[in-house]
Amino acid sequence: MGIPESQLETWSHQGSITQSASTYSTIKNALESASAAYHGKNFKVFLQGSYGNDTNIYAESDVDVVIRLDDVYYSDLTQLSPEDKEAYDHAFVPATYSYDQYRQDVLKALTDRFGSDVKAGDKAIAVEANGNRRKADVIASMQFRRYWKFKGTYDSHYDEGICFFNGAGERIANYPKQHSENLTRKHQGSNKWLKPMVRVLKNLRSKLVADSTLKAGIAPSYYLEGLLYNVPNEKFGISYSDCFVNAMNWIQTEADKDKLLCANEQYYLLWEGTHTSWEKTDAEAFIRAAIKMWNEW
Repeated sequence: MGIPESQLETWSHQGSITQSASTYSTIKNALESASAAYHGKNFKVFLQGSYGNDTNIYAESDVDVVIRLDDVYYSDLTQLSPEDKEAYDHAFVPATYSYDQYRQDVLKALTDRFGSDVKAGDKAIAVEANGNRRKADVIASMQFRRYWKFKGTYDSHYDEGICFFNGAGERIANYPKQHSENLTRKHQGSNKWLKPMVRVLKNLRSKLVADSTLKAGIAPSYYLEGLLYNVPNEKFGISYSDCFVNAMNWIQTEADKDKLLCANEQYYLLWEGTHTSWEKTDAEAFIRAAIKMWNEW
């Protein structure tokens, strides 16, 4: 039978952005305070996640905010030739502002404004909801560069992202700008079906979790966006029912799952044991549960 088109259409709707926009503005103002220890350095505050990509649903509340320091950067040099790496090492000037100090300064800027509502987590700094303000997760990041060429400071090529360190000291690098830009380009290319279909999958996931059919936390929105990003544009269109069936059939019968990419096109979507890819077993569990729900509706 399949899930009725009317249900899919309801699931496709974007949630309210009024409170999230207000929350983002409040957090941004706190991070940009003139009293912050990093004030005067080059940094940028921006939205990422569902609100940043217009894929938020009604049930969503957390607002994901990034502050990226640009005066200090970390690098991935694995793609450089020995000659280019030598040129990089010769030009490199070590930073004096450590990540740990920077994160503490971001934490203080938030605590000065929001007091006990601020809690430092393993990856993000949480600012709990209060009144009309939604919960926000703030990532204190520094610029990240994946170098492809380095002949000199003014003759280089790199992909720019962000990086931060978790509680275990592991460096996590990601590319939110590329994710957002590629997702928007794909949305246009799919005749604007992509983002509503992401919201359909997110609502479907919420129902699976509520029904205890799927374990909470194994199908993050970021990876659902990545999953649909790989589906060819011609598979989208006509109706939400057609989009769902065509996408799932392509993923299960035509796609080479080992070659699927995250929407940022910097990492494989399905990979074991990394912070930046979806565990294959988790992805398969979601896909199986989604298809089962469709077939048994």
